[in-house]
Amino acid sequence: MPHKVRKSKAPPPPSGCPMGTCMGLLGGAWTTNVIWQLSGEPRRFGELCKDIPGISPKMLAARLKALVVKGVVTREVAPTSPPSVEYALSELGKELIPIIDTIVRVGTRLREGRSAHAR
Repeated sequence: MPHKVRKSKAPPPPSGCPMGTCMGLLGGAWTTNVIWQLSGEPRRFGELCKDIPGISPKMLAARLKALVVKGVVTREVAPTSPPSVEYALSELGKELIPIIDTIVRVGTRLREGRSAHAR
């Protein structure tokens, strides 16, 4: 005998799926790491390379460029010789920090729970 199909009690999703839009912004390797490292203060490219072990300069450049295009990060060139470039979070980027912080807290809890079960 087939099961009766129940109606969902979740509210209907907003049109245009803003959740997917936000996750598309955060998706991609190293994106959240870059945003997290910029949450403290503006950083130069070389500083970010040292801040994020394992990221290649090519990948960091690609992530920074994409985040600048999406309006998450600002890029400021100082008129020095040689030119110095600093990256900082935009207002939109700053709005993402609580989201990433929550993901980190849940991930930490999940990891701790997994290690407790392994004992």
